[in-house]
Amino acid sequence: MKQIQIGGLVSFTTIDFPGKLAAVLFLKGCPFRCAYCSNSHLIAVEEGEYDPDKVFDWLKQRVGKLEGVVFSGGEALMQSDAAIDYMQRVHDLGFAIGLHTNGFYPDLLKRVVDIVDWIGLDFKATREKYLDLTGIDIAYNRMIESLKFWVSTGRGLEVRTTCDPRFVSKNDLLEIAEISSGLGVKNFAVQKYTPYHEEEAKLTTSADREQFFNDDELKNRIESLFESVVWRN
Repeated sequence: MKQIQIGGLVSFTTIDFPGKLAAVLFLKGCPFRCAYCSNSHLIAVEEGEYDPDKVFDWLKQRVGKLEGVVFSGGEALMQSDAAIDYMQRVHDLGFAIGLHTNGFYPDLLKRVVDIVDWIGLDFKATREKYLDLTGIDIAYNRMIESLKFWVSTGRGLEVRTTCDPRFVSKNDLLEIAEISSGLGVKNFAVQKYTPYHEEEAKLTTSADREQFFNDDELKNRIESLFESVVWRN
């Protein structure tokens, strides 16, 4: 079996796994090429900067101090068997397992249902804009399949949308929220877009990025759809 490739590590976080003190492992590889990606250095599946055995030994030392470990990326499930095997090993240490995912691999998500306690799933845009944002025309359908499956498990879930105004309007955000709520999602997060990489012809302004957080009517409508809404401004 191939060895897992780890491209980054956060030793302590209180925000990446709701309700848990956790570490985050950032795995190499992602099928998407999102315009706003903050982890573009992780896109290629290549040798990681962290020795998986040393990371595992470090996690052993954190038993009783941390509650969970989040697998993020990139897209963690792109490493398939290597990622799933490592998740299982970490789970066997007694950690709760979190997963940040774009939902592109519903079949692999089904394989980790007994390992992963909670997922944060990116609902990136409306169906019409998914191709422009991700570069893959089947990405939306796969994400919806993953979302429907995970809701059916009853396990922990947060659906989140990063509001890049080049790809998401306020009406789009409301549509995404209504679809998510209609599928049974209880916890939703609206995330502010940070302009890491912008083309000169497509620059955004602070007002463009803040519009989702300054519209009280929009906020009230979205909050009425869920048990919990987080505004990550």
